[in-house]
Amino acid sequence: MDPSPSSSAPSTSGGGGMASPVEKLLAARCSLKSGMERSRTLAAALDRASPRLEEIFHRLPSLESAVRPIRAQREALVAVGGHIDRAVGPAAAVLKVFDAVHGLEPSLLSDPRQDLSGYLAVLGRLEEARRFLAENCGLAIQWLEDIVDYLEDNSVADGRYLSALKASLSFLRDSNSPLDGGLLDAALQRLEGEFRLLLTENTVPLPMAPQTATPPSTPPKAAANETQKPQVIAPSPLPVPIVQKLVAILERLSANGRVEHCIKIYIDVRGSNVRESLKALDLDYLEISTSEFNDVQSIEGHITQWGKHMEFALKHLFEAEYKLCSDVFERSGPPEVWMGCFAQIASQAGMLAFLKFGRTVTESKKDPIKLLKLLDIFATLNKLRLDFNRLFGGKPCAEIQNVTRDLIKRVIEGACEIFWELLVQVELQRQMPPPLDGGVPKLVSFITDYCNKLLGEEYKPVLTQILVIHRSWRQEKFQEGLFTEAILNIIKALEQNFETWSKGYEDLTLSYLFMMNTHWHFYKHLKGTKLGELLGDMWLKEHEQYKDYHATVYLRETWGKLPALLSREGLILFSGGRATARDLVKKRLKAFNEAFDDMYRKQSNWVISENDLREKICQLAVQAIVPVYRSYMQTYGPLVEQDASSNKYAKYTAQSLENMIGSLFQHKPGRSASMKARHSNGKLNNVVTNSHYHSAPTAV
Repeated sequence: MDPSPSSSAPSTSGGGGMASPVEKLLAARCSLKSGMERSRTLAAALDRASPRLEEIFHRLPSLESAVRPIRAQREALVAVGGHIDRAVGPAAAVLKVFDAVHGLEPSLLSDPRQDLSGYLAVLGRLEEARRFLAENCGLAIQWLEDIVDYLEDNSVADGRYLSALKASLSFLRDSNSPLDGGLLDAALQRLEGEFRLLLTENTVPLPMAPQTATPPSTPPKAAANETQKPQVIAPSPLPVPIVQKLVAILERLSANGRVEHCIKIYIDVRGSNVRESLKALDLDYLEISTSEFNDVQSIEGHITQWGKHMEFALKHLFEAEYKLCSDVFERSGPPEVWMGCFAQIASQAGMLAFLKFGRTVTESKKDPIKLLKLLDIFATLNKLRLDFNRLFGGKPCAEIQNVTRDLIKRVIEGACEIFWELLVQVELQRQMPPPLDGGVPKLVSFITDYCNKLLGEEYKPVLTQILVIHRSWRQEKFQEGLFTEAILNIIKALEQNFETWSKGYEDLTLSYLFMMNTHWHFYKHLKGTKLGELLGDMWLKEHEQYKDYHATVYLRETWGKLPALLSREGLILFSGGRATARDLVKKRLKAFNEAFDDMYRKQSNWVISENDLREKICQLAVQAIVPVYRSYMQTYGPLVEQDASSNKYAKYTAQSLENMIGSLFQHKPGRSASMKARHSNGKLNNVVTNSHYHSAPTAV
C-alpha cells in the first residue's frame, strides 16, 4: 500500500528547507489526476448540452430575421404593412377563384347529354373564372413582386427567404400551364363529342320509295316515258331543337377557338348523307370517261337524265344543305365559315362529278346529235344559273365556279363549231353516190328534221343565245338574221345535192324516181313546220311541182311505154287472116311479157318512201297498163288461149298485173346502199352516220 502524501512527505517545518524530488513528483501526479477528473466532468456536460446547441444554431437565422425589422429604418417598418395588405388582397381573390374552378370539375367532367343547357352554363362560369384569372393573376403577381422588392430594398426581411419567394413568383409568371389545369380543354372535347353524336344520330340516309311522281323539275310529258324507279325526296332539315343544340355548342366552341374540328365533323357527316341520297338516282354514268363511248348517241339517255338529276340535286339536296349550313354556323363566324362548309359538302357529295360529266360530253366526238346535247346542257345550266350564283357565288366555292365557267365555255365553243360546220358537212355529202334504190337519203330527212329542231321553241332560243355570247367573246355583233340565214344555206346546199346525186344514176328512169321521192319528201315533211314557214309556201310549192314533173316523166319512160307493145295494127280476124293474127298476137304478148318482167324485176329493188306517193304511182301505172291489157286480152286472148302453149303468151291476167304492180316500191330494211361521209378537217365527225344516209323507211 502506497504511503499517503502526508506520511511520506518530508517535513518542511522546522527547518524551511527545499522539498525533495519525490515530493514534487507526487504533487504533480495529484494535480494531473484532479485535472483529468474535471475534463471528464466537462465532456459529460458538453455531451448533454450538444442537442440544445444544435437547436440554437438552427434557430439563429429565424431569430436573426425576427430581429432584423428592429434594425430596419423606422419609416420602412411603418410603410411595410400597407404594402403587404395591397399585395395579399388580389392574391387572396385569385386563390378564391382557383378554389371555385376546382369546384366545377365534377360537373364539367360529366356527360353533357344529361343536361346540355346546364353543362353550358357551368362552362360559362368556367370561362368567366378563366377570364378573371387571366386578368388578375398577372396583377397579383406584380403586387407580390413589388412587396418583395420593397422588403429587399429596405432590409425588412431575410434575403434567403426573399430569394425563394422571387423564384416562386417568376415561375408563376413564366409558366405556360393552363390556369384551370386543363379543365376547359377537357370540357370542350366533350362538347365536340356531343356535337358529332347529335349530328350523327339525326342525319340518316333517306329511305327509298317507289316513284309515284316525278321530281318537280321533270316535265309531265317526259315523265310519262320514264320507267318507275326508286326516287328520293329532299332531306328534311334537322329538327329545330337539334339545330338549337348544335348552335349552342358551336357558340361555346367558337368563343374558345375550337370550331374547325366541328366543321370537319359536320362536312363528313352531312356530306356522306348527301352522297347516300344521290345514290338512289343511279348516278354511275357520271363516272363515264371519254374513252368509254364513241359518240354522244351512246350516252344520249344519260345526258337527258343528267339535266333532271342536276336540277333535282341543286334545287333540293344542295339547297337544303345550304340552308342548314347557314342555320348551324351563321353565329360561329363570318359568312365564309358556313359557306366554306357548304362548298366542301357540295364538292365531296357530287357537284363536281355532275360538272365533270358535262365536260366529258364536250370532249366526245363531234356530230350533229352532240350539238343538240350541248344545247341541252347549256339550257340546264342557264336554267339553274340563279341557283348556281346563289349557292356557289361565294369565294369558298371558287373551284365549283371555275369548273362551271370552263364547262360553259366548252359547251358554247363546241356548239358553235358544230353548227357552223353543218353547211360544210352537207356539201361534202355531195361527193357520195346516191342510194341504189332511188329512195330518199336518210341525210335528207335527218337534215330537215334536225333543222326543224334547231328552229323549234326548245332549241332556237338556246342556240341563238349561244351564238350571241360567242360573238360577244370575239367582239362581234350578232345579227338577227344570222341564224336563219345559216339554216337556209344548209337547205340550199342540200337541194344542190339532189341534182348532183340524180346525175349519179346510170338508169335515167331511176333518177326520175329519186327526184320524185326527194322533192315529195321535202314538201310533205316541211309543210306546216318551222322550217317550212321559214322557206315559204312558194318554195314548198315548187317542190310539189318538181315531184309532179318527175313522176310524169318517170311513168312515161317506164310503164307508159308498155301499152304500145300491145298494138292492134295488122290484126285481121276474118277467116283468111286468123292464123296471121294469132302469130302477131303471140309475138306482141311475148314482147309485152318480156318488157313487163324486165321492168318489174328491175323496179322490185326500187323504193318510194312515202306511202301516199307509192300508192298513187302504183295506181297510175295500173291505169296506164291494165285497162289496155284487159281490152287486148278480151279481144285477142281467144286466139292464143286455144293454143297448146297458151300459158307462154297469156302469162298474166289483168288482176295479176294489178297485184304485181301494187306490190312494188316497198321499203326493204337492210337493202339500201350505205355511204360513208368524209371528214372536213380530220377532227369533226360525219355530219351523219351511215344510217343517216340510207333511204328513209316507208311511213306506216
